[in-house]
Amino acid sequence: MEARMDTVSPKRFIPVSIFFFLELVLSACGGKENVMPTVYIPPTPVSALLTASQPAVVYNPPAASAPQCVDNLYYLQDLTIPDGSQVAPGSTLDKQWLVENNGTCNWDHAYRLRLIAGPDMGAPVEQALYPARSGTQAVIRIQFAAPSEAGTYRSAWQAYDPQGIPFGDPIFIEILVQP
Repeated sequence: MEARMDTVSPKRFIPVSIFFFLELVLSACGGKENVMPTVYIPPTPVSALLTASQPAVVYNPPAASAPQCVDNLYYLQDLTIPDGSQVAPGSTLDKQWLVENNGTCNWDHAYRLRLIAGPDMGAPVEQALYPARSGTQAVIRIQFAAPSEAGTYRSAWQAYDPQGIPFGDPIFIEILVQP
């Protein structure tokens, strides 16, 4: 028996090829695959990662051409109401001291005078330390009200630099209240 090989005509080959091609394409497109959808998780912002527990410290060395100045207050004398003065209860007192800025810093609006001991006698517990250039004298003036009860009263005040550091001689008012 002789096997006979039929030849496939080109007219028949093209439709069969197209059929198999379409079958392949359609089977790939129509199939359903169980794919779990992915959840988009955005990246964490950089600012959320930077949680500092302490502030950053930046060191700025002082300029070589600008040496630091030194604060100092030197008490010279009482200009009004000498210590031990007798005053009436409730009287208004205009106390003035003559001091010298004998440091090398100029006092500006950031310098303060603060109560450090004794009663405030009606004066604000923090006062402006009026501007004074280095090497000059200045008058410090505070308005007080004498207490209503008899007795000896002493109020002490101290100069402070802009960083809150005390410096110089303290100044005082000391009065004897008598009816």
